[in-house]
Amino acid sequence: MPMSSQEAACVVLDIGKTNSKLSLLGQDGRVLEERRRPNVVLQGGPYPHLDVEGLWPWMLQTLRELAATARITAIVPVTHGATAALIDEQGLTLPVLDYEFTPPEDRYRSQRPAFAETQSPKLPAGLNLGRQLAWLAEAFPAEFARTRQVLMYPQYWAWRFCGVAASELTSLGCHTDLWSPQARHFSSLVEAKGWQDKFPPLQSAWATLGPLLPEIAAVTGLGPDCRVICGIHDSNASLLRYLQASEPITVLSTGTWVIAAALGGQAPLDERQDMLANVDVHGRPVPCMRFMGGREFGALAGGEPAAFSVADLQTLVHRQTLALPCFAEAGGPFAGQAGRIEGPAPETPAERTALATLYSALMTDYCLTSLNARGPVIVEGSFSRNALFGPLLAALRPGQAVCVSDDSSGTTCGGWMLQHWGTQPPASHQPAVALPLPGLTSYRQQWHEKLPMS
Repeated sequence: MPMSSQEAACVVLDIGKTNSKLSLLGQDGRVLEERRRPNVVLQGGPYPHLDVEGLWPWMLQTLRELAATARITAIVPVTHGATAALIDEQGLTLPVLDYEFTPPEDRYRSQRPAFAETQSPKLPAGLNLGRQLAWLAEAFPAEFARTRQVLMYPQYWAWRFCGVAASELTSLGCHTDLWSPQARHFSSLVEAKGWQDKFPPLQSAWATLGPLLPEIAAVTGLGPDCRVICGIHDSNASLLRYLQASEPITVLSTGTWVIAAALGGQAPLDERQDMLANVDVHGRPVPCMRFMGGREFGALAGGEPAAFSVADLQTLVHRQTLALPCFAEAGGPFAGQAGRIEGPAPETPAERTALATLYSALMTDYCLTSLNARGPVIVEGSFSRNALFGPLLAALRPGQAVCVSDDSSGTTCGGWMLQHWGTQPPASHQPAVALPLPGLTSYRQQWHEKLPMS
C-alpha cells in the first residue's frame, strides 16, 4: 500500500559487488520498496574500474520515484569493502579501481605492514586496499599528487550527496593494510607513504555529515533537510543488531562473500587461512574468516539456482559426489587452488544447486571450526533464502544453535539502524532444525580428507 507523502522514511543505498539496491524503509524498519541494478566493471580506460557514473543517474532517478511515495528524511550508504575513491575539488582524479584487478606486485610485498600490526592477511588481486593505493601512486603520480582526499566507498557516495568528506572505521579496517585495529590508528604503511593528510577526519558511521546538496534535492525532489549519513562497510552493517549481545555469537553475512564474524571470539588468527580482524562500528577488532561463497555457489549451480529437495541432497551424499575448493579466484582459506568435482557429476539443475548448497555449508562449517566460533550462528543475507542451507549447517554442527534471519538483508537493517542510532530492532531469526540426512557425517569426513593444502 502506498505510503502517505507525509510519512517519514529513509533510503538505504546498498552497493554490493554484484548488485546495487536502493531500499525505502519506514520508521519501524519495514522495507516498503526496493529497486535493484546489476553492477558493471568497465574494462576501458587505464584499468578495470567501477561504473560509478552509470550508477549515479540510476540512483537519482530511483530517488525521484521514491520521493513521490514518501518523505525521505535520510540517505544511508552501505557498500562492499576494498574500494576507495580518489577525489579533488572537481571530483574523481582517477577511476575507482575494481578490487578484482591485480596490480603489479612491484615493491608492495616488502612495504606492507606485518599481519600482527594490521590483522590484514596478504590477499590476491587488489583486496588489500593499500596495494591499490601504492600502485596508483606509482603508476599515476600526477593524478595521485592532485588527489586531495581518499574516500572509502560508502563515504564517497555520502560525499556525492552532501559534499562533506569523511573517513570511517569499518571500511578503513577491512583488510586494507591501512589500519591498526589494536592501536586504533593508521598503520605504519600510511605513515611511511605520507598519506595521512589524504584521509579526511574520522566520523562515526551513524554521524550526519550534512544535508543534501541543493542541486541534488532539486533533481530528486527530496527535501533540502534530507540528512546524509556517513555510512558503513556492508558486513559490519549486518553485525549492528548483535553488538549488544551479552554472550558470544557468530554472524554469518552471506552474499558475494560469506563472512563469519565471531563477536566475543578469542581465536588466534592464521593469516594463511584468510583469517583476519575486521573492525566494528566502535573500532573494536572482530575475528573473521571468509570465502567467496556467493560467487562459488553460482559457479557450481551453473547460473540461476534451480529448486531442489532433500532427495537431491541425499542422492549426492549417497553417490559421494564431492565439490572441493575452490571455485573463485579471490579469497578464502583455499585461494589459488583449482576447484574440482569428485565422484559422479550432478545430472540435473536441481542436483547442481544441491551440490552448491552442500559445498557452501561444508565451507562455512570449515570456517566456523577454524574460527573456534562459539554461541549461536546467525545466517544473514542471501543464503537465508535457501530453505535447506540453515538445516544443513545445523546438521553439520550438532550442539551449536544455527538460526536463520527472517530478514534476508542484514545490511539493509543495519543501514536503517544508523539512521535511527540508539534504536535496537528486535532480533528477527528462527532456529534451524538439523536436517536428518543419512551418511552426512561420513560425507563430511571424506570431504575433509580430500581438501587441498590451504
